Amino acid sequence: MKKVEAIIKPFKLDDVRQALSDIGITGMTATEVKGFGRQKGHTELYRGAEYVIDFLPKVKIEIVIGEALVDQAIEAITNAARTGKIGDGKIFVSDVQRVIRIRTGEEGEDAI
Repeated sequence: MKKVEAIIKPFKLDDVRQALSDIGITGMTATEVKGFGRQKGHTELYRGAEYVIDFLPKVKIEIVIGEALVDQAIEAITNAARTGKIGDGKIFVSDVQRVIRIRTGEEGEDAI
């Protein structure tokens, strides 16, 4: 099993959710986060004063899936989240050792 984490622009969340649903991934966790990479924030004017916004709003999506779906999930996220501009985000894939469904006690891929 693998955990796929994607950091995307907030307005792309619905597109990514739909793309994952289309390939059969039914569960995901989405969290509002802030961060920066190459964008390095931007400046804004507020009441005549200019100030720097270092951390930009993003959404972090987390899914745990079987290894057979990893490449499809990466492709779906990439295609749905891409705008072609800086700040589109990143995808991280890591191994998951064990998954347990609390309600039933199921383990492994049956639990996801």
